[in-house]
Amino acid sequence: MPRSNPPAAILFDWDNTLIDGWAAIQSGLNAAFAAFGKPPWSREQVLANVRKSLRDSFPEHFGDQWERARDIFYEAVRATHLQVIAPLPGTLLMLDAAARLPLGVVSNKQGPLLREEAAHLGWGARFRALIGAGDAQADKPSGLPLELCLTRMGLRAGPDIWYVGDTGVDMQAARAAGCKPVLLGDAAHDGGVAALDPDLHFADGEALARWLRALDKGG
Repeated sequence: MPRSNPPAAILFDWDNTLIDGWAAIQSGLNAAFAAFGKPPWSREQVLANVRKSLRDSFPEHFGDQWERARDIFYEAVRATHLQVIAPLPGTLLMLDAAARLPLGVVSNKQGPLLREEAAHLGWGARFRALIGAGDAQADKPSGLPLELCLTRMGLRAGPDIWYVGDTGVDMQAARAAGCKPVLLGDAAHDGGVAALDPDLHFADGEALARWLRALDKGG
């Protein structure tokens, strides 16, 4: 198991870290692409390319029409997202094992959508704060969303605050905020584990749950 001091709190990314909501994101993107005569993306392309928040990425795709594309995207996402989201394998074990710690979420998903999904899953009480895109002055890879989340949790950034995510953007945001970058998964969609160079790496939620349970037993 990875060697590290125990965390004082854990912040999590959302999509592809705690839940699988890619079907709704793919639907929204392809609705926007279709409206502008662009080819659709496969699930694999979505996984490989979706990193930044919408307000940072859509101007790159749609230029000065990005706000129109944004509205099309959100209309399609809202039509399906609560029906298709599901916890990733091991997520509930991981959250249960971490329940004694202060927990938060920082995502590049729009804040209201993030909080709707957490409420739909019945997870609102698990987290002291849920911060999404647009809630802070800048989105990940900026550290500002993590700092906002910690402020709302009554905490300060430091190496004992873990940020757990699945992408290089997550690792960058953790470092920018002064938190410990912790990778979940193999990052095959983002260059692999070595390319992301996390401080800690866990293969999946079950592995992190085992590590946390071992701490509780004095391991």
